[in-house]
Amino acid sequence: MTETESIAYDVVVLGAGPVGENVADRTRAAGLSTAIVESELVGGECSYWACMPSKALLRPVIARADALRLPGLSQAVQGPLDTPAVLARRDDFTAHWKDDGQVRWVEGIGADLYRGHGRLAGPRTVTVTGADGSVRTLTARHAVAVSTGTRALLPDLPGLAEVQPWTSREATSAKAAPGRLIVVGGGVVATEMATAWQALGSQVTVLVRGKGLLPRMEPFAGELVAEALTDVGVEVRTGTSVESVARENGAVVVVTAAGDRIEADEILFATGRVPHTDDIGLDTVGLEPASWLPVDDSLRVTGTDWLYAVGDVNHRALLTHQGKYQARIAGAAIAARAAGDPVRAEPWGPHTAAADHHAVPQVVFTDPEAAAVGLSLAEAEQAGYRVRAVDVEFSSVAGASLYGDGYKGRARMVVDLEDEVLRGVTFVGPGVGELIHSATVAVAGQVPVSRLWHAVPSYPTISEVWLRLLETYRG
Repeated sequence: MTETESIAYDVVVLGAGPVGENVADRTRAAGLSTAIVESELVGGECSYWACMPSKALLRPVIARADALRLPGLSQAVQGPLDTPAVLARRDDFTAHWKDDGQVRWVEGIGADLYRGHGRLAGPRTVTVTGADGSVRTLTARHAVAVSTGTRALLPDLPGLAEVQPWTSREATSAKAAPGRLIVVGGGVVATEMATAWQALGSQVTVLVRGKGLLPRMEPFAGELVAEALTDVGVEVRTGTSVESVARENGAVVVVTAAGDRIEADEILFATGRVPHTDDIGLDTVGLEPASWLPVDDSLRVTGTDWLYAVGDVNHRALLTHQGKYQARIAGAAIAARAAGDPVRAEPWGPHTAAADHHAVPQVVFTDPEAAAVGLSLAEAEQAGYRVRAVDVEFSSVAGASLYGDGYKGRARMVVDLEDEVLRGVTFVGPGVGELIHSATVAVAGQVPVSRLWHAVPSYPTISEVWLRLLETYRG
């Protein structure tokens, strides 16, 4: 092992995923010298194993489902998807798991990239161990930003290691569709991958320990998605816990708590995420290894004046777009503190990640899509708001009927009866992912219901669901 001299920067960023890249982009734009450290591919989980490959897999599935609802087109798409072509397009979206383009982007903003395993080695100090064993020491004059994200959580089950289960990484990068696939879990990864692989040729069985799918959304979201999955041949088993797994003659064998035996060719565990902080030197700065990193609204780690935790690693909102939003806030806060300027902490100020508390949007790219922002009815009531839920079926919207025969979906807005603003909105139905930003603006902007009445939706679009919601609320 050889060690070079210490190299000083204004800012050192651990992790070159979209969050770390955006922190570096903002600090470089502010004139701060910045180093980025990455142990895998520049571009991170989202680019190679999550957002981009999963949506590349799902887009042909959703487009075909939309076409099947349209007379005059449905007969042309009755056959199966061309699975090799879909996988090839997925590979293009991941740049075939090569990061040359992302590296050029880092170089273009004027940041320095260090490949290797980065670890904190005391306050404002990061060591980078390269593949050849060489060690570089980087020091940060102003800030170190940890943007190392999360990894899949696998349960402690007998026989699991021998089975070699899929996580989200294998599910999005597989080279062929398994004949039979068991998906364990009921959240976003589970429902999206069940949607994709069933359409690409697998027979999918979903095992959910709880009562239904998408438990963090309004109950009707999971119900409608489960119904649609069942309609296309997925077997959805709720209230089902896995007791053990094994490989027998090449097949995966699952035994449930009820004693049922289920066989498949592969098994995907989509049962949660844990912070990727187990070996980044947290102990050298008085923090617990493998822990989530609590932060204030400027993304600075509690109890420090130099360490930031941005993106999934702080457990505020495990979504790429929220992580990038946090990166913009953190970059602005780091630059302000470096310049000796005041950090403005007022609600919705330039150094405050207020959306993490009040207006987090999410889209689940199943068929139908499920999209939500803000609080569900149950969450709003638990938070102490006096609220009313207003529900509308999309069948009442002319634009939905034009979208395709048999369009099925529902919308809900949760209205604060004291302030008459929206605390949350949920849409379920084909194409609703493109509706959610209008709801995000309404929730984040705390737009009064009386003002929303004058935001006129175009006819005939599915955006007219807003008019139906407001009419229902006014009675």
